[in-house]
Amino acid sequence: MRAVLTWRDKAEQCIYDLAFKPDGTQLILAAGNRLLVYDTSDGTLLQPLKGHKDTVYCVAYAKDGKRFASGSADKSVIIWTSKLEGILKYTHNDSIQCVSYNPVTHQLASCSSSDFGLWSPEQKSVSKHKSNSKITCCSWTNDGQYLALGMFNGIISIRNKNGEEKVKIERPGGSLSPIWSICWNPSREEHNDILAVADWGQKLSFYQLSGKQIGKDRSLNFDPCCLSYFTKGEYILLGGSDKQVSLFTKDGVRLGTVGEQNSWVWTCKVKPDSNYVVVGCQDGTISFYQLIFSTVHGLYKDRYAYRDSMTDVIVQHLITEQKVRIKCKELVKKIAIYKNRLAIQLPEKILIYELYSDDSSDMHYRVKEKIVKKFECNLLVVCADHIILCQEKRLQCLSFSGVKEREWQMESLIRYIKVIGGPPGREGLLVGLKNGQILKIFVDNLFAIVLLKQATAVRCLDMSASRNKLAVVDENDTCLVYDIHTKELLFQEPNANSVAWNTQCEDMLCFSGGGYLNIKASTFPVHQQKLQGFVVGYNGSKIFCLHVFSMSAVEVPQSAPMYQYLDRKMFKEAYQIACLGVTDTDWRELAMEALEGLEFETAKKERKKRGETNNDLFLADVFSYQGKFHEAAKLYKRSGHENLALDMYTDLRMFEYAKDFLGSGDPKETKMLITKQADWARNINEPKAAVEMYISAGEHVKAIEISGDHGWVDTLIDIARKLDKAEREPLLMCAYYFKKLDNPGYAAETYLKIGDLKSLVQLHVETQRWDEAFALGEKHPEFKDDIYVPYAQWLAENDRFEEAQKAFHKAGRQQEAVRVLEQLTHNAVVESRFNDAAYYYWMLSMQCLDIAQDPAQKDAMLDKFRHFQHLAELYHGYHAIQRYTEEPFSFHLPETLFNISRFLLHSLTKDTPLGISKVNTLFTLAKQSKALGAYKLARHAYDKLQGLQIPARFQKSIELGSLTIRSKPFHDSEELVPLCYRCSTNNPLLNNLGNVCINCRQPFVFSASSYEVLHLVEFYLEEGITDEEAISLIDLEAPRHKRENKWQEITSNNSQTLRLDETVDSMGDDDPFTAKLSFEQGSSEFVPVVVSRSVLRSMSRRDVLIKRWPPPLQWQYFRSLLPDASITMCPSCFQMFHSEDYELLVLQHTCCPYCRRRIEEPSP
Repeated sequence: MRAVLTWRDKAEQCIYDLAFKPDGTQLILAAGNRLLVYDTSDGTLLQPLKGHKDTVYCVAYAKDGKRFASGSADKSVIIWTSKLEGILKYTHNDSIQCVSYNPVTHQLASCSSSDFGLWSPEQKSVSKHKSNSKITCCSWTNDGQYLALGMFNGIISIRNKNGEEKVKIERPGGSLSPIWSICWNPSREEHNDILAVADWGQKLSFYQLSGKQIGKDRSLNFDPCCLSYFTKGEYILLGGSDKQVSLFTKDGVRLGTVGEQNSWVWTCKVKPDSNYVVVGCQDGTISFYQLIFSTVHGLYKDRYAYRDSMTDVIVQHLITEQKVRIKCKELVKKIAIYKNRLAIQLPEKILIYELYSDDSSDMHYRVKEKIVKKFECNLLVVCADHIILCQEKRLQCLSFSGVKEREWQMESLIRYIKVIGGPPGREGLLVGLKNGQILKIFVDNLFAIVLLKQATAVRCLDMSASRNKLAVVDENDTCLVYDIHTKELLFQEPNANSVAWNTQCEDMLCFSGGGYLNIKASTFPVHQQKLQGFVVGYNGSKIFCLHVFSMSAVEVPQSAPMYQYLDRKMFKEAYQIACLGVTDTDWRELAMEALEGLEFETAKKERKKRGETNNDLFLADVFSYQGKFHEAAKLYKRSGHENLALDMYTDLRMFEYAKDFLGSGDPKETKMLITKQADWARNINEPKAAVEMYISAGEHVKAIEISGDHGWVDTLIDIARKLDKAEREPLLMCAYYFKKLDNPGYAAETYLKIGDLKSLVQLHVETQRWDEAFALGEKHPEFKDDIYVPYAQWLAENDRFEEAQKAFHKAGRQQEAVRVLEQLTHNAVVESRFNDAAYYYWMLSMQCLDIAQDPAQKDAMLDKFRHFQHLAELYHGYHAIQRYTEEPFSFHLPETLFNISRFLLHSLTKDTPLGISKVNTLFTLAKQSKALGAYKLARHAYDKLQGLQIPARFQKSIELGSLTIRSKPFHDSEELVPLCYRCSTNNPLLNNLGNVCINCRQPFVFSASSYEVLHLVEFYLEEGITDEEAISLIDLEAPRHKRENKWQEITSNNSQTLRLDETVDSMGDDDPFTAKLSFEQGSSEFVPVVVSRSVLRSMSRRDVLIKRWPPPLQWQYFRSLLPDASITMCPSCFQMFHSEDYELLVLQHTCCPYCRRRIEEPSP
């Protein structure tokens, strides 16, 4: 571990505390009575903050990074925002000693000499709690549930979020050992909350949340002033009277010094999620260090040992992936591993371990020797009986008892050292120097052997398995390979950072660099693949790679170098490479290449490796490669491999020889031969011949495939008609090609032959032969869905939406039918086709009514039905308004437009539907009101328009109208006032209640063409009367009293006189229904007209109109109060019209103007 100073600054006053912004970009320091804000990247002082009147002792940042707090000797706490603005200030009775934010709730704890306070933004006041001693430090647990307080009297008090004491820890030193710094371990991996405590009894201790101490006190030999953890809790920083910051493990083992200072260290912290440390001192010095943790590790063949958490050693078996951890409980300085030995250097000793057994996969180590001596060395190497220490230019050989046996002095700095094996006690070392010299040293020999000298410094070395070649990586990232005996440079490759020879193959090495792994066999070109890290070993097909701190074994197939050798006909070397690890296909390729190259020994070895020991078979292969085919065939037959002889003949297209070889053998074999011959004919582009051969061999599928691909419909027809209907697969294939070749008739014939009606339906649908599809659907109703749904989709795609909707409806796909209608409606509204929109909404409502027969959907669908009915009425009316405002000529009478605009305004009490313009409606109303003499209403409409956004084309007209209407009298023409036919009340032209009477609340019934109030009153049946009974009672039509003549004729001499006889009872014509129309005056509730059987009996059939709604709706009954004025109701949509209007509209449109039912169509 090294500490590198990044930046340093000097403040004028002592730095008592500091805090990092959670993202690490800013540093807040408490210096004198100011806060200093630094940029952590380069140490720039961003801003000094003034707010306190005395020395600032403490500062803390909230975990969310939104605010920080500072506490001062002036007894106040100031809350600051991340934008460096002070937003809140509160005080204690004494100077503030420490502050800390809850990491979860962001509650602030502020501690003074006599009490501590808890504050959060939600609280209006600070809740304070007394303390019987000065609080020097505080820290929250990770989960924010508990707050630990360190006291001057040596007591640690653990409180909950409400400030209640839960645990009390009394240190043995009492008031002689004031607690000066405490901190909870922030690690999320620890099972328990661990509290680190530093006191001025010069001790470091650890406690659990329960108050139980973990381990023993650790002596510090200085007064600690600050203690803080790294972000993940793996290390602790401690600073104080020893004028330096020390790094400890989380268990309290000292690892080293971070930075030596000139005065006491009062505060030190780690930058969040990094290895940067900041130190604040008594003399105002601020130092910012980067900690560099170097990799300490060792490798020998398939065992890799490395340092973990600075005090542990992990040994990893790279093949089995097993790992073992050795806990040293001290700083591990160096590691060396060799065969069954492991050496670990600690600050005051070297431990030598050995394996329990000789088993290559054994991972159990035990201590063999201890050398209790302090050594300073750059590199450490272990052998069977010695350890080698490298110190700059000097190598020392020590026995395991610590006795120095030998020493070698080099000419230059030692850059690389490696054990290359040898007998125990006589191992050889490979040493590379900075001056380019490479030496071989034997442990038992004082004389170093110079292998070669090159011009550049050595970075990495390795020797081949047979000790004949040497690979060197120099400081220029070049890999150089030498012959050790001749000292000749064999080749060199660029971009290398490390190199390793294959331990099982003399001529193979790999090197890494530039993000690539390079494998080189002999002098062939390099084979590359992507790889991050350093190559440190190469064993068979496994390459050991170190990336950052992790070692991994990468499996590399050796196919590329094997084929490089094969290309040069170097079969023995290729065989050696294959033995390291290649695929089965590569092995076969090697055998075949060896046979072709007449290298029979290699081919034989390959066969043996695959477990083939039949010599006749091997000889047959040799004869076949030599062109002696008939001899090869005999040998294949003798060894029981006739199939190989046939394969040979057919591969050579010697079909006649193959038939002779078979003789009158198995017909299956003959069939196979014809098939192979057909395959060959197909390959040499003789498809006609191939088809005939396939048909004779019974391979109909292949014959069909070729015929189909070449478009030979006649051949396909012949094959399809000859095939039995049980042979589904070839027949289906024929049908597929008929469809593809645009012959649906033959495809239909084929489907009928195999009885595949579903496919036949699909064929008709795909070819859009709808009549045939419908005919098939009539016979087989189970295919109704398969026909009508695609038909509906086809109609929709061809913009025949209404037909599509009906088709979906017919297929029982209600949801799709509704969706098409909704889309149609939306389009109609967007395109301002409001008549169509009304029609579609009416259709939608009727479909919803249809779906409402399902009890599960009844309520939702009835709501939708009423909503869509309402929209249909609105759009039907608005169509006239839109035509009036948009088109130059009016198609409607002024009274009609007047009534429609009133009807719409009464209906648009809540939301205005899409497309309907209030401006257009009010404008129409204003103009028609003025024309008809309703000046008061016109003035009201113009006033309303002033509050709306008016299009430019209406602007002048409206402004002019608003002015001219002022000249008219402020009243409405009485002729226009609507009358309620139930209570005979005159209603205002604009009614706040909507389309109901203001007096009796009876809803008005409007004509669907002129929108006049019709002389109809809705009535309801008494409970217990069914619709059928009601109709039968109405149809009875009880006789009424004959009306008496009230006029009397008087004849005198000169004149004739008619006199009204007042004595005759004028109420003799009393109608029971009329009596029912009375209601309670002044009631705000609507009281419906309910009729009994006697009243129904008294009614005339021609006076009653019935809306016969399908279930689940109730029928609606209406009584005409002016029987002589005829009213017509459409039997489909139940809209009411004056009979003359209806007849005229039907003549114009040949259908109902509302629901578009053709007059010749029967009513539903």
